[in-house]
Amino acid sequence: MKQTVQRSRELFDSGFYCAESVLMAVAESRAVSCKLIPGIASGFCSGQARTGGPCGALAGAILAVNMVLGRCTSKQSIEPCYQAVRTLAAAFARRFGADNCEALIGCHLGTEEGQAYFRENGLESRCRDMVGVATELALEAIAETPPPIAGC
Repeated sequence: MKQTVQRSRELFDSGFYCAESVLMAVAESRAVSCKLIPGIASGFCSGQARTGGPCGALAGAILAVNMVLGRCTSKQSIEPCYQAVRTLAAAFARRFGADNCEALIGCHLGTEEGQAYFRENGLESRCRDMVGVATELALEAIAETPPPIAGC
């Protein structure tokens, strides 16, 4: 787990954004290789494309949980995945006090003022921390949830 958390931070430091970094690190840890990763996570970065919405790190973690525990057929139960996502989201909100980007970093990245505030206050380090924690929480939620009966 420690290596995957570190890898997510390395990816973030290399220029990938929050949701991309979390999803990529978890995918790598599970030996999942897909040309859709990280692109499938890009629109969730920066608080859902700088709308101030859901935290990208949390969104990437949810995508990671879905990748491992999501169902492949309509006959499979959705509940294991839902339970893991609820657990993950609740733990993230408890840890950081919120789950949306604007509340977490105290600015709106969709504005020039918000982006300046972000840079001037070194908030990238806060996001880097959230990337690591979201990765850890995703891995914990996955480990605590029985996988779907029929794999994809």
